[in-house]
Amino acid sequence: MQIIDTHNHIYLQEFDADRDEVVKRSLDTGVRRIMMPNIDTSSVAPMLAVEEQYPDTCLPMMALHPTSVKENYLDELNAVESALQKHKYYGIGETGIDLYRDKTFVTEQTLSFRRHLELAEVYGLPVVIHARESLGLIIEVIRSFGIGRVKGVFHAFPGTADDARTVTEMGFMIGIGGVVTFRNGRQSEAAIAAGVNNIVLETDAPYLAPVPYRGKRNEAAYLTYVIDKLSELLAISQVEVADRTTENARRLFRL
Repeated sequence: MQIIDTHNHIYLQEFDADRDEVVKRSLDTGVRRIMMPNIDTSSVAPMLAVEEQYPDTCLPMMALHPTSVKENYLDELNAVESALQKHKYYGIGETGIDLYRDKTFVTEQTLSFRRHLELAEVYGLPVVIHARESLGLIIEVIRSFGIGRVKGVFHAFPGTADDARTVTEMGFMIGIGGVVTFRNGRQSEAAIAAGVNNIVLETDAPYLAPVPYRGKRNEAAYLTYVIDKLSELLAISQVEVADRTTENARRLFRL
């Protein structure tokens, strides 16, 4: 199987002690690409260092994470634009709106998200969307921006089966990871509704590890558990899950 992890923070300090081993395990399980979403200006240097260490395997993306949107968000957005002009990135991510713990900067997050949609259109890149407790608002922003102007993926898809149908009809894919293996998780219903042609695999490592590693550090090698679960849900083989989601990712990120 050839697998693409479309969302992995392997550049974070949680992997500093054994990053080589983590990458080797990933390659041994069939993972060929690890897409790295940026967080803010503080994460650019470590992300690019990992790209340099594992070229053609660990691929960077560029954006301002919604939880990093603060009073200085315009400076951060300027840094995002500057970075896009200086280096090759494979996506605009991760951006979006996060209203889970703090709604202080909801206006700024919304403006930031819209600016990322504009950058995705200008640079011809897919947008990687973080939608925690904000799916309805994000859909509203995309509709006001213009459906069809950009493509992308809803990372760690948080919605219902109906929501999955809505976003795929808008031309977006949904990211499925370890959450799909959790008991009573509605991501299973969303995956079935979306169908394998609208799904890409992701880990969000070091977060959201699948069963049987739930609560521990996640890594790309664990995508085999996600593939097993999707195979069960979609009634297709593990190889077909891997092949079709990999093709989806290659097409979306132009790999």
